[in-house]
Amino acid sequence: MSFKPGPFPRRTALAAAVAAPLATPRLAGAQSGFPTRAVRLIVPWPPGGSSDVQLRNLAEMAQRHLGQPVVIENRAGAGGTLHAIHMAREARPDGYTVGQMHLSVVRRPFLVRQPQWDTTTDFTHIIGLTGWLFGIAVRADSPIRTFQDLLAEARRRPGELSYSTSGIATTNHLAMEDISARERVEFTHVPFRGATEGITAVLGGQVTMIADSSTWAPHVEAGRMRALCVWSAERASRFPDVPTLRELGYDIVVTSNYGISGPPRMDTGIVRILHDAFKQALMSEENTRVRNQFDMPTVYLDSEQYRDFIVQRAAYERDIVTRLGIRME
Repeated sequence: MSFKPGPFPRRTALAAAVAAPLATPRLAGAQSGFPTRAVRLIVPWPPGGSSDVQLRNLAEMAQRHLGQPVVIENRAGAGGTLHAIHMAREARPDGYTVGQMHLSVVRRPFLVRQPQWDTTTDFTHIIGLTGWLFGIAVRADSPIRTFQDLLAEARRRPGELSYSTSGIATTNHLAMEDISARERVEFTHVPFRGATEGITAVLGGQVTMIADSSTWAPHVEAGRMRALCVWSAERASRFPDVPTLRELGYDIVVTSNYGISGPPRMDTGIVRILHDAFKQALMSEENTRVRNQFDMPTVYLDSEQYRDFIVQRAAYERDIVTRLGIRME
């Protein structure tokens, strides 16, 4: 199984899914010199993680093009989805509140009995940006030296090995559940608000390993941690000796594309201004340098392409949640 999106649904299906937010009357903000004050970009993780660092730099670059500050607000919690209900139901669609859109936000409605939002209709999707390098890493002094060692130890001590992620039902959590089911082994999941907290727990000996984005990479390079595998399609250039899941026999690629979205029914002119500013920021040398630090690929999608991606990805997430039988309540 691959965690890559499948083919896009037919255009008629896409048109129906996005018709509601597109057909609603627009604001006149694009004609009023937007922006005239600071834009708030909500990052749903604690400070210091890879997406926080990347989006802070993106905001800094984007404000050069917007002529107004882009202020980062960290709202961590609920597996990175705490900000979604605010954007979908509370924030004004005036362009001054936007936030990171990632796959946990797309997935959550299929995990709960009473969904609080529909990502295909309750947001305005502005731009697709990048993804993450995911992998599994242990402390450097761990007796577990390879992925095969990890599976052997898990079979010897069912449920005693623990792993951290940035939240329940995140993309990395589902990937670990899939691997566990295939291998018929049991790990104990320890969710945190973000990858940086998981790193601290692993280095402190409270958790066996981290299965998350490459916040662990500098610790591996510094000799404090050891990477057992990466979840990209190819080996990471920074870690040429670390195998991919594909090389280990699993048809799984996890990059978890993310972008920026806003409240529903945003003015098309405002969306265009924000898209253009964030695109220039994404393609800048400064942001490229930051993304390279975390092995983040460029996965640029314009506003229409990003809307289409969210529609087809929502269908994919519904199917995988149903197949794995994961529920949060």
